[in-house]
Amino acid sequence: MTEPLRVLVADDQTLVRTGFRLILRADGIDVVAEATNGTEAVEGVRRTRPDVVLMDVRMPEMDGLEATRRILNGAPDTPRVIILTTFDLDRYVYAALSAGASGFLLKDVTPEQLTAAIRTVRTGDALLAPAITRRLVQRFAQHGSDTAALHRDLASLTPRELEVLGLLARGLSNAELATRLHLAEATVKTHVARILAKLGLRDRVQAVIVAYETGLVSAGGREAGQQPTEQTQTEAESWDQ
Repeated sequence: MTEPLRVLVADDQTLVRTGFRLILRADGIDVVAEATNGTEAVEGVRRTRPDVVLMDVRMPEMDGLEATRRILNGAPDTPRVIILTTFDLDRYVYAALSAGASGFLLKDVTPEQLTAAIRTVRTGDALLAPAITRRLVQRFAQHGSDTAALHRDLASLTPRELEVLGLLARGLSNAELATRLHLAEATVKTHVARILAKLGLRDRVQAVIVAYETGLVSAGGREAGQQPTEQTQTEAESWDQ
C-alpha cells in the first residue's frame, strides 16, 4: 500500500492552516505538522521529515524566504516547497523560487488545485504551467545579478541542451518540446534531466530562472540574439493576458 503524502503547513494565520489541513486530510494527505513562523517550519521539517511544505512568505520572526533557504540547503532528501502568497507578482516569491521552491500558489486556490499541486511537486515536477510564473520571472530576473552568479554560466551545456533550455523557459511542456524539436518525448526528458544535473538545479522552475538571469532568454521570451517573429510576439503577448 502506498504511503500517504506527508505535508507541513507553515502560515501565521490560524484560519489558513485550519482550512488547508481540512482540505488535505479530506483528500487522504497527512498534515504532519503546522508552523506559525519560519523558525517553527525549519524545526518541523527536521522533526517530521515531510514530503512537501506549504510555506507562507510573510511570517513573523523568520519569513518564508529564509525558512525555504534553510530547508533547501543542499542536504539530501529535502522536501519540496510550495510558496503560499496573496500577491502573485511578488519579489519575495521570486527569491523563494530562486532558492529552490518548486512553485507557488495563491491562497485563494481551490481544494482541487491545492491537492493536485502537492502531488505534482512530490513526483519531481514543478508548478510551471501558469503564465503567471513566467510573468513573475520576466519581471524580476536580472541579467548579471548576484543570483545569476550562483548558477555560474551555461558553458557546460551542449548546443542542443541550450536549445531545450531556451524553449523550456518559454513554458513548453516535454510533449511540446518533443514536437518542436522532432524528438521522442523520452529524449526530451533526458535532455531536461541533464540540464538540471549540470547546472545543479532542483527542477524546471529554477531552470527557467537561470535562462532569464543568464540572458539566454530575453524578457520578451526570445532566446538571446533571436529577432522577434510573429510567433514569438504572439507568445509574449499571450503571457500578459
